[in-house]
Amino acid sequence: MFFEIDFDSSEALYMQVHDQIIMGLMQEQINEGDQLPSVRNMAEEIGINMHTVNKAYALLRDEGFLKLDQRKGAVIQIDSEPDWAMEDLKENMRISIAQALLRNISLDEIHAAVDEICDEWMQDPE
Repeated sequence: MFFEIDFDSSEALYMQVHDQIIMGLMQEQINEGDQLPSVRNMAEEIGINMHTVNKAYALLRDEGFLKLDQRKGAVIQIDSEPDWAMEDLKENMRISIAQALLRNISLDEIHAAVDEICDEWMQDPE
């Protein structure tokens, strides 16, 4: 598993790990049932603190993407119907849309960007 951490980024390191795992799932580089490296191994592999990896794994668990098991470790297990998923999506979008509007990005441009991103994910690979 390959992670690229940008130590100069303003984004928190644990969020970089979190986001790269989510993107790996979407791009099918990581699949449900896959075991992630232990917290210690992941931290050593990418050169960050174990607590940082632990925080990323805990967030993924809380979001329903990861099961932490004492025997198996961190295993990708996607809860595809958590009750709170839509509210979580809306809250994240509120923040992103507010930032866009503050930067004078129009609603039409926001809609176009959402459509473009959705189209990227929904393309038939064949």
